[in-house]
Amino acid sequence: MHISIGIVDDHSILLKSLVDLINGFEHCKVTRMALNGKELLIQLKEDPSSLPDIMLVDVIMPGLNGVETVKELSLLYPAIKLIAFSTKEDDDTVISMIRNGCCAYLVKGIDAEELEKAILEVHEKGHYNGDAYNLNYRRIMARIKEKERVKLSPNEAIFLQLACSDLTYKDIASKMHLAERTIDGYRESLFGKLNVQSRVGMVLEAIRLELVNIKDLK
Repeated sequence: MHISIGIVDDHSILLKSLVDLINGFEHCKVTRMALNGKELLIQLKEDPSSLPDIMLVDVIMPGLNGVETVKELSLLYPAIKLIAFSTKEDDDTVISMIRNGCCAYLVKGIDAEELEKAILEVHEKGHYNGDAYNLNYRRIMARIKEKERVKLSPNEAIFLQLACSDLTYKDIASKMHLAERTIDGYRESLFGKLNVQSRVGMVLEAIRLELVNIKDLK
């Protein structure tokens, strides 16, 4: 198995370090590098014959930022699997990158073993959720394979769809005409059902398990 990797990151030193690191993985080879989204799109337009299997995309870049870059890549090159790779880890940024085409979100500073694991899982399964993995990901997968789907109440389903948007929990309570305490209850219930500990983890699991309609997240 040979996985071709592309990287777009405006920090040249980090870019070179990432190239050296990934080229050291047994099944990976970096075949495309760019310092920003605009440069990357020009490269791909000029040479569309050698698209990478996976593209690591930084979030904060001049010109086209990470969200804008993944939007364009998803539209023009849907076969490329996209992984966000950034120092930012706030909920809004993570959810925006996932909503616009990324199938994994990695924070810079992760160890080499997890990076390699994420690349392999994205290549083989089409997704990687570190939040779920750290909370017994294998058990979740086994449960799904046995057709034991997560059961949601009608209001939990509505809440989950809204939680995948940019709305705050207070906004969601207002939109659903419910008390914030009730919304807190839905959140805690879903954290338990999805076996996650954060809103980001909840959103990633909801998308992976197809509990929300991705088209409605745009």
